[in-house]
Amino acid sequence: MNRDRKDPPAPDEYRDAPETPHERQKRKQRESENQDESLEETFPASDPVSPFVPAKAPD
Repeated sequence: MNRDRKDPPAPDEYRDAPETPHERQKRKQRESENQDESLEETFPASDPVSPFVPAKAPD
């Protein structure tokens, strides 16, 4: 499952250390891809880009 920085850490995930340069690069690439996909989905509309972030599926 993909997680965003705004998501709280998973119960088994310990994130006290800052992100590494590799993690930052992966995160920035994913954010860029999400923005590109959102732009493609909204073009040629006049609405602003709105990337879709799905909510966690209910148990």
